[in-house]
Amino acid sequence: MTPDPRSPIPDPRSPDVSVIIVTWNGRQYLEPCLRAVEAQQGVSAEIILVDNASTDGTGEFVRSHFPRVRVVTLAENRGFAGGNNAGARDARGQHVAFLNNDTVADASWLRALRAGIDVPSGFALATSRIVYMHDPGVIDSAGDGLFRWGGAFKRLHGEPVAAAGAPLEVFGVCGGACLMPKAVFDELGGFDADFFASHEDVDLSYRARLRGYRCRYVPDARVRHHGSATLGTISAFAVFHGQRNLEWMYLKNTPASLLIRTLPGHLLYNAAAAAHFARRGLLGTFLKAKGAALAGLPAILRKRARIQRGRTVGVAAIEPHLEKRWLAVKVREKRFDVGLAGGTR
Repeated sequence: MTPDPRSPIPDPRSPDVSVIIVTWNGRQYLEPCLRAVEAQQGVSAEIILVDNASTDGTGEFVRSHFPRVRVVTLAENRGFAGGNNAGARDARGQHVAFLNNDTVADASWLRALRAGIDVPSGFALATSRIVYMHDPGVIDSAGDGLFRWGGAFKRLHGEPVAAAGAPLEVFGVCGGACLMPKAVFDELGGFDADFFASHEDVDLSYRARLRGYRCRYVPDARVRHHGSATLGTISAFAVFHGQRNLEWMYLKNTPASLLIRTLPGHLLYNAAAAAHFARRGLLGTFLKAKGAALAGLPAILRKRARIQRGRTVGVAAIEPHLEKRWLAVKVREKRFDVGLAGGTR
């Protein structure tokens, strides 16, 4: 029987979608987030909250106020990547949706995302239109993009919502609000838990592309987001994990011929990033991140060997989806983030 799109989300034993929300000391965001997911219409779903060893009473609060939400309690903070993997292992749905804890989804969000999946045509990943909570007229993310030189970016970050009104193929999902078949997530091995936080969604999307899967941006899948509530817009934590993980993502996934051709540009990209973080007083953190990336190289090369052996498409299937205009995109992105951190937006 087709679910009534006007009815609230059911609570089945075999749901179509498992919505996984990871939280760490984010109790203040959870009530509106969970209320919005419980109010989803037209999709058979379950909700799994992964508590990343919070100390703010998150588990007790959710169990008492949201009895239909299944709580997975971890003994340690495994970050966004490890936390979502733990939730996916406990998921019963045919699809898994990942949602940040500091979001509020429209009632039709899950139904729209689910409609964006069309595995026979390759579209096994679907990503949302994420706008800011304080200003829903501004885009936080319309899916993830990847530069030819190896850096990642949030599509249309800081742009007006009118710029993100059309559905289209994008490089990959934003992990803050996305969906895919659980079988595909499992096939890919889930998120790389070593990333902890940052770039794990780009990494997963890259591995999906290497196996011939595609990603659809679904503008009708609307989510409001507080924005960097855990990482901080500009913080040493965010810089360290972002700069370390982008190296791992680039080295693991980029096919050899493309890696050779893009390596000079990748070094230039890093030089520009170093100059930027030096101006922000974070050069030491940037260098520490690159040192950590280098220290992890043996493990990354082992992962690379497995990924490249499992690749089913050639460079010609990857290269058209890489953005070449890295400088203009990053300058606009950084200016917006600096203004956001300074409270000017």
